[in-house]
Amino acid sequence: MLSLDFHPAGRHFLQIPGPSPVPDRILRAMSYPTIDHRGPEFGALGRKVLAGIKQIFKTEHPVIIYPASGTGAWEAALSNTMNPGDTVLMYETGHFATLWKTMAESLGLKPEFLGLPGIEGWRRGVQPDMIEARLRKDTGHAIRAVCVVHNETSTGVTSDIAAVRRAIDAAGHPALLMVDTISGLGSADYRHDEWGVDVSVSGSQKGLMLPPGISFNALSPKAIAASKAGGLPRSFWRWEEILESNKNGYWPYTPSTNLLYGLSEALDMIMGEGLDNVFARHQRLAEATRRAVRAWGLEIQCADPAVYSPVLTGVMMPEGVDADAVRKRIYERFDMSLGQALGKMKGRMFRIGHLGDCNDLTLMATLAGCEMGLKMSGVPVRESGVVAAMDYLGSHADTPALKAAA
Repeated sequence: MLSLDFHPAGRHFLQIPGPSPVPDRILRAMSYPTIDHRGPEFGALGRKVLAGIKQIFKTEHPVIIYPASGTGAWEAALSNTMNPGDTVLMYETGHFATLWKTMAESLGLKPEFLGLPGIEGWRRGVQPDMIEARLRKDTGHAIRAVCVVHNETSTGVTSDIAAVRRAIDAAGHPALLMVDTISGLGSADYRHDEWGVDVSVSGSQKGLMLPPGISFNALSPKAIAASKAGGLPRSFWRWEEILESNKNGYWPYTPSTNLLYGLSEALDMIMGEGLDNVFARHQRLAEATRRAVRAWGLEIQCADPAVYSPVLTGVMMPEGVDADAVRKRIYERFDMSLGQALGKMKGRMFRIGHLGDCNDLTLMATLAGCEMGLKMSGVPVRESGVVAAMDYLGSHADTPALKAAA
């Protein structure tokens, strides 16, 4: 039996694609005394985080904050806008797209799952032309929403959301566009307003560097109108009452007070570094990771370089190698957690997270643990991925924030 009192020397390396490591600044903020969630101090906190999170989504419209996981925000997006029996077009890019489709079925909706066949669909991003073609056939506009995943955490693929919006518009279709950016927000560029998204779904435990426990729906005026015209049975998830309370910085129920303290600090950290600098840092660390994987002679899960994720990299194992056994060895020997493969890819790959509170030395230690673990597991390693990553990081400029502090 695994002991809960497991505290080896040094920090555990949590290199899964979320939850990501929580910075000390945020942990300290969360330790503040809990205050009255109806008092004036809380109202000021509520107004600050509600305004700040809009900057991360790049929207001028409301963002709902729930005391729930990202799964709850999935349900909120569907239950506020869809009616019983509605058809929704959902695109299969991996495990989490599949789970969202399963939820739609359980809510009494009729999801139509579109995607490339077999494993190929789990190695590439959303194909907007397939969505456009399907919507053009829907002349009666039975399809009420198009649901896609921005950054598919199970595969390391970041889809082109702006292209999906163009496909919907080209088909002349009125369907709502709903996007899961649970693992993308705060790590990969995301533009709710500019890309014409109606409901964006996200969570706290990825690029926002918080523990799990709060989630988000960023809304468009079209989505808000749809929620007033119908919707599935709902109470806790209902936008209308929350939006009314949020006007003064409050919620119609007890919110996650101390997690909102953490969110306030996370927003300060992200905006202090600058969103563009945050995105550049993630891209740089992701490229270093991919160079390491190629140097090892292994295949990257995402088969299309145009949609490589800046959040995580999936590492395919050679035929006959159990990826979970490699992960287990790395965990037991180096106290480092890597993401397991999910769904169709189970046992065939592992995932390296390089998101949130991550820098050059964090990544180099991660890649060193991976390289040693691969060798110890008998996986043929062509050349040192650590050296390849080190050469890349050393020859490419640091983020502007670091240069300015030098």
